[in-house]
Amino acid sequence: MIEIDDKIVSLDLLRECFACDLSRCKGICCVEGNAGAPLEIEEVATLEAQYETYKPYMPPEGIAAVERQGFMVVDDEGDYTTPLVGDAECAYSYTENGVTLCAVERAFREGRCSFRKPISCHLYPIRVVRFSNGTLGLNYHRWEVCRPAVECGRRLGIPVYKALREPIVRRFGEEFYRALEAAEEFLHEQER
Repeated sequence: MIEIDDKIVSLDLLRECFACDLSRCKGICCVEGNAGAPLEIEEVATLEAQYETYKPYMPPEGIAAVERQGFMVVDDEGDYTTPLVGDAECAYSYTENGVTLCAVERAFREGRCSFRKPISCHLYPIRVVRFSNGTLGLNYHRWEVCRPAVECGRRLGIPVYKALREPIVRRFGEEFYRALEAAEEFLHEQER
């Protein structure tokens, strides 16, 4: 672990490789799991305010889930999460050509929505935990469904944090990302 400002960062983000490979995993991370994706409280209001922009891309069962459950659900641990269709599929997802994608992100990419998607989805496989003292922990979440991403990342030699540059900068800023780069370089120097 390393500490950067008020963040404790797992060295796995610098040492392990990862690069999403949708052609192989088919977006299964939006379909599998035991809870919805974590949401920040301000994201719930944004999802509600911009619902009409991404709703056209959602399947009827996703729309029904949102209208029945709301724009978020409180999970067993008291955290806000995305509503689900059935036991595991995110209500905001849709399938196109056999690949599960995000309706919110599609609306964003088409310029209809100003919100990209929940930051927890954008940062995945980084999971952020908030400690009682306000410090944040950034951990690498390993999940069997992401094996194709691990294989692709290894093949390309891309560490987790580099694969997730855009969401890291979105959530924590450019300066934090540069600190991760410096930490990786320092680790490489120490290993030589």
